[in-house]
Amino acid sequence: MKPTRPESKAETVRTAAEAAFAAFIQRLAQDASTLRAIDSGEVDAILDPVSGHAILLPAALHRGEVPTNQILATLPREEYQQLLADLEPVTPALGDVLHEPGELIQQIYFPNEGLLVSLQILIENHRALEIGLVGSEGVVGLPWAQGIDTSSVRAVAQGMGTALRLEAARFHEALETCPALQCALHGYTQALIAQVMQTAACNRFHQVEARLARWLLMASDRLQSNPIRFTHEWLADLLGVRRVGVTVAASALQQRGLIQYSRGNITILDREGLKTSACECYQKIKDLFDRD
Repeated sequence: MKPTRPESKAETVRTAAEAAFAAFIQRLAQDASTLRAIDSGEVDAILDPVSGHAILLPAALHRGEVPTNQILATLPREEYQQLLADLEPVTPALGDVLHEPGELIQQIYFPNEGLLVSLQILIENHRALEIGLVGSEGVVGLPWAQGIDTSSVRAVAQGMGTALRLEAARFHEALETCPALQCALHGYTQALIAQVMQTAACNRFHQVEARLARWLLMASDRLQSNPIRFTHEWLADLLGVRRVGVTVAASALQQRGLIQYSRGNITILDREGLKTSACECYQKIKDLFDRD
């Protein structure tokens, strides 16, 4: 019997991306007939009612070449095909640093569902305060879109998802030849700046419990998974508070039956209740991206 060729890492990532995208489409489809039409190639796009974006469904769907990254998925077929050969599927490990402040941005990352990237400002060269989150709605390495090739933040991978990576030089070329990509990045830039500003105000004026609830909801929206894997120490650094503050806040949310946490895993039990406990910043930030 001829031995089976082991699957390469790239093939494994593509298979995972294909499965994730199929699950994403199943959530959007309203009935079985729509799914059959998608499977047979009778439709070219499907509407995401949350974002209002049309998700393209090119023939590459069944080969796992269609990302769940919303910026790439909303590009016209021709523009996406121009980029496809240069997009490298990668699976960052939990805690991988994608960019460091002051260093050249050499790769651009388009996260797919399941991957969360924390944008952090370093304090005294060792402590980190989170100022923004990037998931499948965005891109990591955005300064390149404004002609800036140096990162001002540390970008740290979270979650267990994949991303599509593009060399910075190729990204620069694409910005000059893909008007739809320019437009998508312009809208995303405005939303991300507003998120950073809202987060700064939140960290200054709101109580830890409300901020923790806000952060868990934002992470859940982007990871599309439950439970969420984060330790109290990590959350304390991200929120800019002492560890005991996160412990007290998490205990209060758990006692009300909103979350459950154990051994670094936080599970949201009552999403609507958690929204009630979160500060107004969660909905304001969510609305920014829903309008984009």
